[in-house]
Amino acid sequence: MKTANLKIIILLVLLINTLSCKAQPLPLNTALKDIPANAYVKDLNNELSPYIGTYKANFKGNEITLFITKEEHKPTKRLKKDFFRDALVVKYIVKSSTGTILQDTKNNNSTNNKFYSYYSYPDKNTIVFYYSGTNCRVGWGDIYLKKINSKQISWEYRPDDITLDNSTCPAGTDINIYLPETKDLIFTKQ
Repeated sequence: MKTANLKIIILLVLLINTLSCKAQPLPLNTALKDIPANAYVKDLNNELSPYIGTYKANFKGNEITLFITKEEHKPTKRLKKDFFRDALVVKYIVKSSTGTILQDTKNNNSTNNKFYSYYSYPDKNTIVFYYSGTNCRVGWGDIYLKKINSKQISWEYRPDDITLDNSTCPAGTDINIYLPETKDLIFTKQ
């Protein structure tokens, strides 16, 4: 009888301990299949911080300014999984050679243009970003930023889709892709 009570007490202590333990954050590059619901994928090795800042480049007469910030505990939904992650978030302004603003996501509160990190290659000093595209999702795809040194990053934009289904986009909508569709463009930290 005493051993039965002792076993019950031990099981209760283990159960209470298990329920009261807080889940440990997962490393930044945890595979999606290994992320449980409502988990926190954290930048444990501080891989994202070196990219934070304001960067500028010129491409085909346009000036592109990137404003890169780090968002901790960013709500994320991928393949019907909800969890939280540390991510770099990019806002940008593209100006023509005459100074006319062609596209501005920094001062626009629209949630249509999403541009945030979702993977890193620490051994290659590279962060991969998801870009939702411009209006009507034109140009959505991946952008790779590679840290060259403390003042420069290299840009590579790989659009997955530049076609448009006219039935989903209102007439007169600006569907130009203003971000540089190129590889090895150097941005300099300001």
